Formats: sequence, structure tokens, C-alpha cells
Amino acid sequence: MPLLVVVLLTPFAENWFGISSYAIAIALFLAASLTDILDGHLARSRNQVSKAGALLDPIADKLLVSAALIVLVEKHLAPAWAVVVIVGREFIITGLRSVAAADGIIISAQKIGKIKMWAQCVAIVALLVAGATGNPPVSNFGWELPTFRFWEVAEVQTAFAHLESFSLNTNDWKVFGYLVGRAALWVSVLTAIWSMFDYFKFFLAENKKRPNG
Repeated sequence: MPLLVVVLLTPFAENWFGISSYAIAIALFLAASLTDILDGHLARSRNQVSKAGALLDPIADKLLVSAALIVLVEKHLAPAWAVVVIVGREFIITGLRSVAAADGIIISAQKIGKIKMWAQCVAIVALLVAGATGNPPVSNFGWELPTFRFWEVAEVQTAFAHLESFSLNTNDWKVFGYLVGRAALWVSVLTAIWSMFDYFKFFLAENKKRPNG
């Protein structure tokens, strides 16, 4: 998704067609994600899943998500370490799939991998919405290691105080969106690690079934 990177990271993309670059980026990401889901659903419902599709479809997903995550790091909306874990896992699984394919083993997407993908989509959209003004709505998130005691952060306390008094403003909604995005990012990291072990377990089990395994 080079277009997604261009829209968010180049100066002239800020006001295309008089629309915020974040709005364009969110629309592009959602459109790409939805068409990918629809394409996969149609292929499975019509029993038209090919070996090439099973191999290339996850690669397309990885390119889409990796581009978006790298943009989030550049915009200080996600910690680099989390993105390194997620993207690094994608390279490892791509390599594993290549090795497996060479041995005649096709590793299709697993359920936990689908949960990871959904969590990544939620994280990306929520963080892009939260950072639509160009700055993270919570001061100490996105720069260093994540804060576990997030409820002590001033912006979070203010947002919850406004929630209790039913006086939420735009920034409060961005703070809540940011919390949702960061929580989804944690789910993405954990499921990325978990699913990686599942893929290796599947490969080793299938390899043992082979006559020369």
C-alpha cells in the first residue's frame, strides 16, 4: 500500500481534495481491508481457493498492515518495539511458508492469525482516528515503552472525569479511541507471537507425516 504511505507521510498529501490526509488514509485502509475480506469470502464460498491464492493472500495482508503500522510509528501513534515484533513475525512466517511450500506443504491462515489481523485493523483505524490532528492525544504514549498505569495519565483522568459528568469533548473521544487502539495493539502483539508458534507447530507436524520427514 504505497499510496497509504504517500498520503500520510508526504507534505503535499495534507489537504488533497480539501479532505484531511488521515481521513483519506482511513478510507484507503478500510477499502483495502474490506475488499480483501470479500475476495477471500467469495473464493471460499465458490470453492475457488488456489494454492497460489492461499500463499499470496497472506502476503498482501502483511504489506497492507506493515505499511500502516510503519506510518503509525512515524506519527508517534505506536511504539516502535511493538511494530518490530509484529512486522518481524510476518517476515518469519513468510519465510516459513516459503520453506513449507518448497516441501509441498501449504500453510493457510489459522484462526488465531485471523484474530491478530482483526486486532491490527482495529488498532490501526482507532489510532489514525485518535491522531487525526497530527499529534497523539495522550502525552506519554507512543514515544517510549508503554505505560501500564494508564489511568494515572492526566489526559485519561480528564476524559474519564468528563465521562462521569456527561461533558465529553472531541479530545476526550480521541483519548478513548487511543486507549482502544493501544489495547488492540497489545492484542496484536500477543496473538502475533502466539500464532507464530502455532504455525511452526503445524509445519513440524505436517513435516513429520511425510515419508522422509
